[in-house]
Amino acid sequence: MEFPIYLDYHATTPVDSVVLETMLPYFSTQFGNPNAGNYSFGRNASAAVQMARAQAANIIHCDPEEIVFTSGATESINLAIKGVAERYLSKGKHIITAVTEHQAVLDVCDYLEQKGWEITRLPVNGAGEIDLEVLENTIRKDTVLIALMYANNETGVVHPVSTIGLLAKKLGVLFFSDATQAIGKIPVNVVTDHIDIMSFSAHKCYGPKGIGALYVRRKNPRVSLLPQVHGGKQENGVRSGTLNVPGIVGLGKANEMAFHQLAINYDYTIGLRNHLEQQLLKLPEVFVNGSATARLPTVSNLCFRCTEGQLLLIAINKQLAVSSGAACSTANAKPSHVLMAMGLGKSAAKASVRFSLGKYTTREEIDFSIQCVTNAVLDIRRFVSIDISTEKETTDWFHPFNRNS
Repeated sequence: MEFPIYLDYHATTPVDSVVLETMLPYFSTQFGNPNAGNYSFGRNASAAVQMARAQAANIIHCDPEEIVFTSGATESINLAIKGVAERYLSKGKHIITAVTEHQAVLDVCDYLEQKGWEITRLPVNGAGEIDLEVLENTIRKDTVLIALMYANNETGVVHPVSTIGLLAKKLGVLFFSDATQAIGKIPVNVVTDHIDIMSFSAHKCYGPKGIGALYVRRKNPRVSLLPQVHGGKQENGVRSGTLNVPGIVGLGKANEMAFHQLAINYDYTIGLRNHLEQQLLKLPEVFVNGSATARLPTVSNLCFRCTEGQLLLIAINKQLAVSSGAACSTANAKPSHVLMAMGLGKSAAKASVRFSLGKYTTREEIDFSIQCVTNAVLDIRRFVSIDISTEKETTDWFHPFNRNS
């Protein structure tokens, strides 16, 4: 084994060697601009882009013309939400989202709220799930968009997107879903899920960083977005700028491989994840954050009660690369907004660790990780006494599934 053992696949993944090999010619011999179609360099680059567009479309079951390439999921999210909000002003200025969304979605909604849009942020229960009845009752005549992620990046909780999409369709509201964590881990079908707009990224499924895509429905209904980047009118005028051909090729190849390996990788990672959980849950005062069933196969977010979270991360960081929350928010010392929204107090949220696995994770690595974490937790509890009964906030360690613990 090599140390530290990487267990933060929800933050990013290594580029698959096949993906890298496919990309390399487009940095050197096939370096043409796809918009320069009057000679072979440009035509070859354009053909590679169209191939990648078809590969990206295939994994989500849409038409290639419905794929817009961006610099990543964050840009896709901005283009989707701002693009809809500004294009559909005549209908209204009301958007629905949830408190557990990725920070990119929340920040865009905060921005629009400052500009006069009304944002409804749905709460979640202790399992990280929204109430569909509350969602339906929140939709109004002036609601233009529902923005709810496919699967949560911290807990892996999967929303019932097909039900949400059908509800949105019935009531004439557009449905945007950030599927960044779902692509390559579980089947995603924008047709059967009734999704109108969807963002995803390459680097979460063994592709390169700095490249993403946005699915934009072209019929039933045809969705129109107001561009957020202006210039050369690339990507059918939706997103201007010279295309990142090597990155696009990498995204396409990564999506193609993920599509064909989906079932194998699912069974492999969920087996390792379940083994990790079963062993660590043998420790007293440990529980899983989030739904036990509606969850991605690659992640286990565990709370180690009676343990100082920062000490735990320090104790294991030479052996294990894990996360205490979203990778985009690690510079922020605040506890996870996702876990807090689910009912955890500050201490419990800070004592939670996200273990996310991938196709390169081995059973040997998981067995070592179990022993490493177990030893660290027992050592911290032995030398750092944390008495729940003396906590200043009586709800600081509260969890809805462990009221009597």
